[in-house]
Amino acid sequence: MSEHPQQPRPEPASAPAGRLVLLTTTHRVAPGLLSWPAWETLRGADLVLVGDPGHPQLPAVRQAGVQVEQHSAPTVPSLARSLAEAAAVPGRTLVWIGGADGDPGLTDALARLAVEGGLDPVPEIELLPGSYDLPGARLLDLVAVMDRLRSPGGCPWDAEQTHGTLVKYLVEEAFELVEAIEEGDRESLREELGDVLLQVVFHSRIAEEDPEEPFSVDDVAAGLVEKLMYRHPHVFGSVDADTPAQVEANWEELKAAEKQRDSSVDGVPLAQPALALAAKLVSRASKAGLDVPAGTLAQPLPGGTDETTVGDTLLGLAAMAQARGIDPEAALRAAARRYRDAVRDAERAG
Repeated sequence: MSEHPQQPRPEPASAPAGRLVLLTTTHRVAPGLLSWPAWETLRGADLVLVGDPGHPQLPAVRQAGVQVEQHSAPTVPSLARSLAEAAAVPGRTLVWIGGADGDPGLTDALARLAVEGGLDPVPEIELLPGSYDLPGARLLDLVAVMDRLRSPGGCPWDAEQTHGTLVKYLVEEAFELVEAIEEGDRESLREELGDVLLQVVFHSRIAEEDPEEPFSVDDVAAGLVEKLMYRHPHVFGSVDADTPAQVEANWEELKAAEKQRDSSVDGVPLAQPALALAAKLVSRASKAGLDVPAGTLAQPLPGGTDETTVGDTLLGLAAMAQARGIDPEAALRAAARRYRDAVRDAERAG
């Protein structure tokens, strides 16, 4: 009877490597509002660690019955090694609840450990977002930064500003935004929009301190939301408006009812640049169906009425006024006020 050659024994299957889950959350979402995969991972983990004992998620996580231990290390590389070593136990799942700053450098340090070796076995490393920023969430950061600047211990310059002292900056930022739009500069457009937004948040923060009629940026936003919904019944209501012209007519009708104005030119801000003021007044009178002469034109424009000819004519008038010692801005503003009064007279006569 021949002997069969001895077969090599199969190697025992190695136990699966451990799992290190880096759980990220955002401070812009209320604590406890975590994704379902995040809750499943937390409740099924063998070990949950956190570096910040004051982490906003801790009360909600502990209330859910998850045991959390504090863990710290002097440097990011040492933190990475200690987490990887603790997670390297076969079959273990370790969850690290990341800090509010996102633990900068931690993922890079873990990647270096995995590539350079030194750990056996190397745990599986997973990045698990537990919550996500909602659209507009960074506005919360802006409000928080503005509050810090304005509060005691913040910026002395910001602390002494008033609505009045900020007016010139608001006007300047608005003009810079217009310039960015006209030049088609996308990078400047984003920056200038931010500067204008800063003015809104700044004024709102100052308004919170008013002893008699305080309001916050939330009140400003709430009023704007209410206004937009009220003035868009074709979107949020049952009114039909299929063309831009119908929408504009609807808008003006709602504004008139809302403001309860006596004249079509009421509510036109007189502080705006004179040319914009004049154009707005003429537009309001035209929409109201009023035939009120606007200024005088001795003769037709030599080049017609195209945009270039009109622009050159206005520039020439400004140069002529300047040469004669007349402030063209003041002159046009005075003419616009006279026109406004003429419109009101025409409305009363009609």
